[in-house]
Amino acid sequence: MNVTAVAIISIIFGCSIALVGMILKHRSQSRLNSVDSERLQAEISQLKERVATLEKIVTDEKYQLKKEFDSLS
Repeated sequence: MNVTAVAIISIIFGCSIALVGMILKHRSQSRLNSVDSERLQAEISQLKERVATLEKIVTDEKYQLKKEFDSLS
């Protein structure tokens, strides 16, 4: 084999390894983004439930009356 062929094979091999590394890095980032996305969706759902509960409390007539009584004191 001549030097040119060895150089070409080395370049192709090196590029292949770099490409595989980039693909693996991209896949691991995609998995992390997926995990983060699922966690954030769960957190949003919990916050929506809490806001709904707070809305019920604030719009409750008893809460409004208590607030008015407290303001009279």
